[in-house]
Amino acid sequence: MKSKTFLFELLVDGVPYEVRATPFQFNDDIRFRVSFNGGQIFVFVYDQQLKRLTAIGEGTETIPVNLEAAISEKLENMQISKLSP
Repeated sequence: MKSKTFLFELLVDGVPYEVRATPFQFNDDIRFRVSFNGGQIFVFVYDQQLKRLTAIGEGTETIPVNLEAAISEKLENMQISKLSP
């Protein structure tokens, strides 16, 4: 079964971003493969302590903080799935 990829644009700190996000199941959680402006793919997961989606894995420190927060907010607002228990 193929997941639908969501495309959206964000303007963060005056910089335009084209974001692609594809949800996928990992154990009992929904995660997202996310890339912006055609770059590297990052995995976003729901963090119980932060109470929001956050990027995990190698290279995540290169994502601007405000962009990560904007992507998280957009994905949560799209109500793709129930993200918290």
